[in-house]
Amino acid sequence: MIQILVSNDDGVKAPGMFELVEQLKKIAQVQVIAPDRNRSGASNALTLDKPLSAYVHKSGFISIDGTPTDCVNLGVAGTFGVIPEVVVSGINAGANLGDDVLYSGTVAAAMEGRTLGLSGIAISVTSSHPVHFATAAIIAKDLVLKLKDLKIAPRTVLNVNVPDLPIEQIKGIHVTRLGHRAVSKTPIECIDPRGEVKHWIAGVGEAIDSGPGTDFYAVANGYVSITPVHFDMTNYAVINNVEDWLEGV
Repeated sequence: MIQILVSNDDGVKAPGMFELVEQLKKIAQVQVIAPDRNRSGASNALTLDKPLSAYVHKSGFISIDGTPTDCVNLGVAGTFGVIPEVVVSGINAGANLGDDVLYSGTVAAAMEGRTLGLSGIAISVTSSHPVHFATAAIIAKDLVLKLKDLKIAPRTVLNVNVPDLPIEQIKGIHVTRLGHRAVSKTPIECIDPRGEVKHWIAGVGEAIDSGPGTDFYAVANGYVSITPVHFDMTNYAVINNVEDWLEGV
């Protein structure tokens, strides 16, 4: 059986991860290494200013007092006795669409497993308070079963977003590109009990590039969105422009 490392950014007690593990155990050996608390928005951060502590729960799940990337970094290294073949991250409570992937700890966890033999999967339900985690869990299991037949560039992961619907209401699966959001909403100023001014980071911006072919469009119309993403952020299309701009410098 395939060896899977499961992680997330919602924390080791997140209900979506329990649903995911139950489905994946039907087809694989599963090790869980996840943050000890919610670390949404942690992106690809690594903890470099302190050593990390691990705690093994009665379930066998391992929690780390660090980021999602920390968890997968330790897991891929075989720190806890297992070398995984693939990382599956989630199930996240809330969408990871468009520009969200820049901040997403869910996507970052999958990306940290990019050097493994199979493409990682980051899976999210497009609701902040999901009812149908089971739908996403079944889809994740089905995708893992097909990974061995996937022929794509190395270091690519699949960013999967699932509408919060019963599985029989899912219309199908679309392969998509990332859409784009407008600027984030204005941070919220508040006063703490000591009278000091604090600032809450506000919600994400509205979708402004959400037409056919995008991840936004797919989920809004009842389809699962799968976007292949990779870490090479080079904008190859403008290399010549930058070279021309530097002439004579």
